[in-house]
Amino acid sequence: METVYDVIIIGGGPAGLSAGLYVSRARLSALLIEKGIFGGQIANTEHVENYPGFPDGISGYELGQLMYQQAEKYGLEMVAAEVTGLEFNERGKVVETSEGEFVARAVIIAGGAQPNRLGVPGEEEFLGKGVSYCATCDGAFFREQVVAVVGGGDSAVEEAMLLTRFASKVILIHRRNQLRASRLHQERAFANPKIEFIWDTVVEEITGPDKVRGLTVRNVRTGVISTVEVSGVFLYVGLHPETDYLRGLLTLDEERRIPTTQGMETEIPGIFAAGDIRKNSPRQAITAAGEGATAALSAEKYLMEQQ
Repeated sequence: METVYDVIIIGGGPAGLSAGLYVSRARLSALLIEKGIFGGQIANTEHVENYPGFPDGISGYELGQLMYQQAEKYGLEMVAAEVTGLEFNERGKVVETSEGEFVARAVIIAGGAQPNRLGVPGEEEFLGKGVSYCATCDGAFFREQVVAVVGGGDSAVEEAMLLTRFASKVILIHRRNQLRASRLHQERAFANPKIEFIWDTVVEEITGPDKVRGLTVRNVRTGVISTVEVSGVFLYVGLHPETDYLRGLLTLDEERRIPTTQGMETEIPGIFAAGDIRKNSPRQAITAAGEGATAALSAEKYLMEQQ
């Protein structure tokens, strides 16, 4: 006989793990599906300082693992798989994955987001050969070398700071003349002698030939083209939600995120969304966890009403 879960949760970041904890403690049968590392994007953050309960901060990977352990403690089942589709039929809400189909009475979509590509020549060619989207993962490969960070938000500045532990110099390239990162992050970056800033500039090409050797850049104000010699480049130009498999099933906004009510309900009864994948989410670990809990409570209420 086919197993039908009360709830299937798509995504193992703070939103998904929080939802999993809440539905499991409510004694609902639940399955969490995650294709990568538990903890989501936060697992790539070297040091998290703004999550309540950790006054000295905590590594993003460790925080993700603690969330995982807590959810697992209450009986949440988990499977490593990539979600490829979602459909409804007489069996229930069917989640299609690389490991087969799973069926539930309710689904919480908490798949998060993935790094945007810069979309310039050399980016795909040199991926893993000097092009990276994770300083925590790859920073140690660039000891005493010059690297570039592209972006101006919190993630870009945080990772630039991390890279100064390894690189001889970190060149932060930003298309505007001031950073978008929080004031605290800016103060730390400006005070670090290893970080150099190139303002009003975009990357036009990543050059080799065998691995990253440099960047061709353009000043957006003057149009002047120049080159920057680096051994690696770390790209932080935003994130995009993983919602391609939902097109035609759910209405998505212009950023391909999922609109919800305050209770994390989507337009389809029994389908909920939480975290970075949701429209108007603040995209913070703490708010994602709260949204996951809210989605779980709404799913529990929905299931009770269906009985």
